[in-house]
Amino acid sequence: MSQSDIYNVLLGYLIFVPLITLHEWAHAWVAWKCGDNTAYDEGRVTINPIAHMEFVGTVVLPLMASFIALSNPALAGFIIGWGRPVPVNISNLRRPRIDDTLVTIAGPTMNFILAFALVAMAKAGVLAGLDGMVEVGIRSAIMSLALCFFNLIPIPPLDGSHILKNLIGMSQETYMRFYQFGFIAVLVVINIPGVRSALSFVIFNTLGLMASVFGLR
Repeated sequence: MSQSDIYNVLLGYLIFVPLITLHEWAHAWVAWKCGDNTAYDEGRVTINPIAHMEFVGTVVLPLMASFIALSNPALAGFIIGWGRPVPVNISNLRRPRIDDTLVTIAGPTMNFILAFALVAMAKAGVLAGLDGMVEVGIRSAIMSLALCFFNLIPIPPLDGSHILKNLIGMSQETYMRFYQFGFIAVLVVINIPGVRSALSFVIFNTLGLMASVFGLR
């Protein structure tokens, strides 16, 4: 492994951490605004990365995915992972099922908004003639979109599982029974070639649409 490879992995991880931090902050902030102070009282309504880091989801999987991506250029910047789950007491929410869904989609929505802003940054880099700014902007946008769509997969502990739970009216007790096997299921699913291909398709086509808005295509 060359120094360039190590640099790319470390740069990717340094991009990933603030993206996942803002993802988790969005969950906590919306929960707080919807009437549940649990995350606020635990210090989660903050942009301090340490408050949102989870060993497997924020450290192990992202770094592992980064090194795997070195052997597959098509997955460059495709970092999967998650932060420490934001605690939400559904009974404190003013409209439990609706507000729980809003809290859930806040994270992916934040990543989508960040991706759009990062593509705008890349456009600014083009206008300023700063190739490094363009590269970081596009790479960060890809990663933010990867976090957005990866977390929408309907498997615990990912956000998509909460959305599905609320859509079909699943009880919290039933959901928690599935939750205990969720991590294993996530590892299995992300290693299915078709799933990675589908995610890549959605990510890069969304990036293309965003780029076209700024005249980057």
